[in-house]
Amino acid sequence: MINQTYITRREPIGNSFARNRNTIRHTKRSLGSISQIAIICMLTLVFGLIYVAEGTRATSYDYEISSVESEINEMTVLKDDLAVEKARLNSVAAARNSTVATTMEDATVTGYVKE
Repeated sequence: MINQTYITRREPIGNSFARNRNTIRHTKRSLGSISQIAIICMLTLVFGLIYVAEGTRATSYDYEISSVESEINEMTVLKDDLAVEKARLNSVAAARNSTVATTMEDATVTGYVKE
C-alpha cells in the first residue's frame, strides 16, 4: 500500500474538523531504480567528457610550450652566430686601423716562378 498523507491547504483556524476545510491527498514520489541508474550513468558520462576535454587542453598547451621552446633555442643559436660574426668584423676593422697595418706596403704580384 502507498503511504498517503493528508495535508490541509489552509492554516487551521480553531477546530480542526471545521466545515469547508480543503484537504488534499499527497503521495510520496520517488524515482525508480532504473531512473536512478540512468541519472548516475548520465552524470558519470558528463564528468568523463569534462575530464577528457580538460586533459586535451593541457596537452595542447604542452605542444604550444614545446614549439615556443624550440623557437627560443633557434634564436639563441642565431644570436651566438651573430656574436661570432660581430667579433670577426670588429677584429678586421681593428686590424685595418692599426698603426702596423698603415705602415705596411700593398702586396703586388711580381711574377711567377717557372720550372
